[in-house]
Amino acid sequence: MSVVLLIPGHSYSAERPLLHFAGEVFAKHGWTVREVRWPSLLPHRGDDPDLWNRQLRSYVHDHLGRVLARETDPRIALVGKSMGCFAAAHAADRGLPAVWLTPILRLPELPADLHRSPAPFLLAGGTADPAWDPAVVRGLRRPFYEAEGADHGLEITGDPVSSVEILRQVTAAVDDFAGTL
Repeated sequence: MSVVLLIPGHSYSAERPLLHFAGEVFAKHGWTVREVRWPSLLPHRGDDPDLWNRQLRSYVHDHLGRVLARETDPRIALVGKSMGCFAAAHAADRGLPAVWLTPILRLPELPADLHRSPAPFLLAGGTADPAWDPAVVRGLRRPFYEAEGADHGLEITGDPVSSVEILRQVTAAVDDFAGTL
């Protein structure tokens, strides 16, 4: 049996399009899809974004550690959005394949986790997202999808048609990736 865990962002649930369609893709490939939910209030956003991201990383790490400890399926993959990508530490530790949607690459801990991951993963982000770092992405030498002009939601402000096309392209990239697992 195979299970994929959809790991939400701060304000981006598994019902939102990027995670929803990633789950649909994995289901198409025979995976059981499980949505991770945050059990309590997330850390409060203060004036220091790096501190807040470190607090979010710790929160994700702790909660997902408990989720993974209960998981009995022998084959697990992860799909994380934004702060959900802080689960990359678990993916690296356990050798889990993953899809990381709009990862917060400006915080050095996340690229370090990605560098040490032995399992395949796909990155997806936009060039107008301050959390996306094209140099880090290219340095990882892993498959990635990069949307020109897209923000942290992988959308282009004021251009819904282009945003839907980005969603289609990201979904196709996830489909290609999931088909290799």
